[in-house]
Amino acid sequence: MNIDQLNNDHAIAGQLEFIEGKGGFPLARIDNGKARALVSVYAGQVLSYQPANQAHDLLFLSDAAYFQAGKAIKGGIPVCWPWFGPDPEDRGRAAHGFVRNRPWTVRATEVLADGDTRITLGLVDNPETRDIWPEAFDLSLEVTIGAGLRVELHTRNTGEQPFVITQALHSYFNVGAIGQVQVLGLEESDYLDKAADGSRNTQAGAVRFDQEVDRIYLDVRPGLIIDDAAFGRRISITSTGSHTAVVWNPWADISANMGDLGDDDYQRFVCVETANAATDIIEVRPGAGYRLGVEYRMEQ
Repeated sequence: MNIDQLNNDHAIAGQLEFIEGKGGFPLARIDNGKARALVSVYAGQVLSYQPANQAHDLLFLSDAAYFQAGKAIKGGIPVCWPWFGPDPEDRGRAAHGFVRNRPWTVRATEVLADGDTRITLGLVDNPETRDIWPEAFDLSLEVTIGAGLRVELHTRNTGEQPFVITQALHSYFNVGAIGQVQVLGLEESDYLDKAADGSRNTQAGAVRFDQEVDRIYLDVRPGLIIDDAAFGRRISITSTGSHTAVVWNPWADISANMGDLGDDDYQRFVCVETANAATDIIEVRPGAGYRLGVEYRMEQ
């Protein structure tokens, strides 16, 4: 992907330009007066978003993240698709599908009537993807940058047979101190505890962190809040097309053993993912589509 060609085709004067990022990956850099953001064309992944009135980035990006072809980037908002978690058919395929470690294409950039900036990325099936997952698809990611950040993942079935997917927008949120974070809105929700034995439990009170947390929450309401006391802010998460949410923090041992995380990185992020996971399985019929979306906003 040539940076000059991307700028020639899709740059927006004074708002959006393409630059070369780590590993030579092309990045869309947006600065529209409302917020600044970075979106990687590789992986179709938002890496950074910071409103003009906020002192800290919404998103966490590991300093040790891999920027290498064929590898996922640790941080931002990776796209897990067409499955979330381990290979559902136990065929040895990579966890979380195959779109977070492949190049996408830029389909469009535009300035909306309210001054927000939108970039649309796309990915379609090819012989390589059909060797992994034998379905015909058209996947698009719309990222809208303004006072809030809106991300929408649209799946379209371009084949002749229905297929099923699970998926997630695997958001890594930048926090001041994990011990001072709580997630609100999941009270009384049932969850599957993946950090233990996968057993089903019920959340009592806010979600807090003093050990590894890896949970899939079921039948989730669309509005969640991350209370980040150390940064003095709250992050609202408003989802559409989702009935499950994943909450993850690896804690110390896993963080220290991950090559693309620093030993103490677990103290600086929490994942609260908008998902269709576990029993929240989506069937997409031929010619039809499905849209998973989320909007993030920050307030003091």
